[in-house]
Amino acid sequence: MKYIQSTGNQSVKNWKKLQTKKGRSRQNKYLLEGWHLVNEAIKANKNILEIMATTTVFEQTGAQNLWPEEIECFEISDEVAHQLSATPSPQGVFATVSLDDEPEISPASATGAWLFLDTIQDPGNVGTMVRTADAAGFSGVVLSQGSVDMYQPKLVRSMQGSQFHIQLVEGDLREWTAAFKKNHFPVFGSELNEQARSYDQVGRHEDFALVMGNEGNGLSQEMLSETSMNLYIPLAGQAESLNVAIAAGILMFKLRA
Repeated sequence: MKYIQSTGNQSVKNWKKLQTKKGRSRQNKYLLEGWHLVNEAIKANKNILEIMATTTVFEQTGAQNLWPEEIECFEISDEVAHQLSATPSPQGVFATVSLDDEPEISPASATGAWLFLDTIQDPGNVGTMVRTADAAGFSGVVLSQGSVDMYQPKLVRSMQGSQFHIQLVEGDLREWTAAFKKNHFPVFGSELNEQARSYDQVGRHEDFALVMGNEGNGLSQEMLSETSMNLYIPLAGQAESLNVAIAAGILMFKLRA
C-alpha cells in the first residue's frame, strides 16, 4: 500500500480532476466519497479501481481488511483528504470507479417502471428522485441531454447509493419514449394544467414511464406532445406548484403497480 502525504502528488491532482466532467471523461472513471457510497459500490460489484483512506481511518477501523485485496489501496494524509473532498468535513474514505463498468441499456428491451428526467439540472432534485425511484421499486432513471451530469459529485452524494440499486442512464428521451410506446407501455407526462388528466384517475401499471420536466419551465412542449397522456396533481391549497422532486414522488408511488 502506498502512502501519499502531499497534495502536490500527481495521483492527488488526477483524483481532484474527477470533480469535473472533463476530468472524468479523460480518465474514464469517477470519484466516490464516504463510507456508505464506497461500501454500496463494493456490494454492487462495481469495478472499483482504487480506494484511498486517511491514516486515521486505517488505524481506527482496520479498513485495509474491509475491502477486497485486489483493489489498490492508498493511505493518504488528512491534507490530501481535504483536497479531494467536496464537503467541509470529509470522512476520509474515497474510491474511484471505472466508467466502463456501466452497462449499456437498450430502450427497446427496457421493462418495468422508469423515470425520465427532461433537462432537470439541480443535483439535489435529481438525487431525491433517484432515491425515491429506488424506494418505489422502479427499474431505472433516464437523464436527458441538458440534465445534470450523473457523475457530478453533489449528485453522486445526493443519490446515497440508490444509483447502485437501479439502472441509471443518460439518453435521448424521444428515443426512449418511442420505444416504450412501440412496446405498448404508457408514457405519462407531468403538466401544471388543470385540463390534463388527474393523476389519481389512471390506475396502476407495471411497465410504463413517467416524465418529469425542468424545475423552472416544466416539461418541454415537444415531450408533452410525445407522451401517451399528461397528468396533473390537483392542489388544494394556495401554492402555485410543487417542487419537481415532491411531485415525482407522489406520481411514482401512485402509478407503480
